[in-house]
Amino acid sequence: MIVTFIRTTVIFITLVVVMRLMGKRQIGEMQPFEFIVTLIIADLACIPMADVSIPLVYGIVAILALFLLHQLLSILETSGNFFKKVISGKPSVVIDTNGVNISELKSNNLGVDDLIEAMRAQGYFSLDDLSYAIFESNGKLSPLENPNKQKTLSSVPLLVVNQGKINDYNATLIKSNNEKITAFLKEKGLSLKNTEIMTIDGNGRVYLKGKNKKYAIENFPLTEGVKW
Repeated sequence: MIVTFIRTTVIFITLVVVMRLMGKRQIGEMQPFEFIVTLIIADLACIPMADVSIPLVYGIVAILALFLLHQLLSILETSGNFFKKVISGKPSVVIDTNGVNISELKSNNLGVDDLIEAMRAQGYFSLDDLSYAIFESNGKLSPLENPNKQKTLSSVPLLVVNQGKINDYNATLIKSNNEKITAFLKEKGLSLKNTEIMTIDGNGRVYLKGKNKKYAIENFPLTEGVKW
């Protein structure tokens, strides 16, 4: 038991020193390669702590090797834009003055629902609440608020059409169906296939984004008494 305690203490001190040398960003704003290094270090640290048959120095050497690899990648990352893009990726503008940029979302393996969730986490519930939104290379969303955003919302906007497909559950919540939604889109000069995004709030306010078009704010005739 005493041996295990001593081994754990040594590994713990080694980890504290290594993590401090990696810098504050290692914990607060992980880049993809930093996250991988952290996971591997955690795994390597557990093995010599739990198995006394493994020489302690093996675990320390492995942790230090990962630290050196991390430092090498960090140097390459700061040496120029090319290596920074290759190692950590680049920020993506997912909302601009034309609305949501679907191609940028897809390039980051994200969907409209992922964007909406990230916005809600920062206190924005409607897609036109932001003039710009940028997904940073560390996965965080940086929003620029639209000065003309709605001050109050009667309900959370529902995603009714997502990249040419109707969300049947949300359509049911607004007591509508595919025919009504398709007819509404046709009135606005859009087909379902060419509609990238359509959201509706409790007042019937619609955020509508057609393929290769600027978003528009429209009004959908909700059935009387519909609430969610």
